[in-house]
Amino acid sequence: MARIELWNGDICDLEVDAIVSPAATSLWMSTGVAGEIKRAGGDAIEFAAVRQGPANLGDAIVTPAGRLAARVVIHAVSLERDRRTSAAAIDAAARAAMRRARELSLTSIAFPALGTGIGGFPLDEAARTAVVAIRDELVEPSSVEHVVFALRGAAAYEAFARALSDSEPSPTRSLLEPAQGEPA
Repeated sequence: MARIELWNGDICDLEVDAIVSPAATSLWMSTGVAGEIKRAGGDAIEFAAVRQGPANLGDAIVTPAGRLAARVVIHAVSLERDRRTSAAAIDAAARAAMRRARELSLTSIAFPALGTGIGGFPLDEAARTAVVAIRDELVEPSSVEHVVFALRGAAAYEAFARALSDSEPSPTRSLLEPAQGEPA
């Protein structure tokens, strides 16, 4: 199973195969995390994205990563034209980004907190939605070995830490009980 990690810092600094950029259906990268990715990686990222648009909510568009350490940017279309989002849009966009990573045989991918900045979506719900979607997608046969949630600040980090611990599968037996065949 792939490793899921939390990281508090700038997603643009990560050396991963793919960085996920939150995207609106127009694919313009003017503000928020997308704007930071464009500033760090160059205008060519936005030009390549816009040439493939407009995109539908829940799509994922792949572009080169420009000057970033990543190989590609996956633009997860999680925002409507009015820059609002929903749990369904975050779920669909995260799943689509994971499908693109599998299609490209990528081994590592970094996600921001989709929809929580300019999208205005509640942090705790966005974290739960994204974590469940990513865990579900990791069940599929895949080359993805490492997923990083790149977060900014203590509130985002704590929300994703809670979502990860809340979505952990429960043990099939008490951790205090000996396994079958073990001495009691």
